[in-house]
Amino acid sequence: MTVTIYHNPGCSKSRKTLEIILDSGVKPSVVEYLREPPPASRILEIARLLGVPVADMLRRGEDEFRNAADLPALDDDAALAAWLEKNPRVLQRPIVVDEGRNEAVVGRPPENVHALLNP
Repeated sequence: MTVTIYHNPGCSKSRKTLEIILDSGVKPSVVEYLREPPPASRILEIARLLGVPVADMLRRGEDEFRNAADLPALDDDAALAAWLEKNPRVLQRPIVVDEGRNEAVVGRPPENVHALLNP
């Protein structure tokens, strides 16, 4: 099983999701997305795997979202993905992708990751 977690070590939900993955015996690829923002193309791919528009991947309570003067239209997935690449703090977290099965979940709550680990 090849799993990638888009992780923020400062987030308790992200830490708990990572713990569940590790406790299951899976060694994930950990991407600290605030340091290594995923490119817009990957954000679009993750949205497709989640089955949601990119707008559903936004943390709307973040200051960067609420104060953004350059925020594109919420129905423009490509423009939003490009904006998220430049503003990764607004990306929902954590996101876990099973690369082999092309499935993804948001670890909110962390227990959501069980759907990937125990198909």
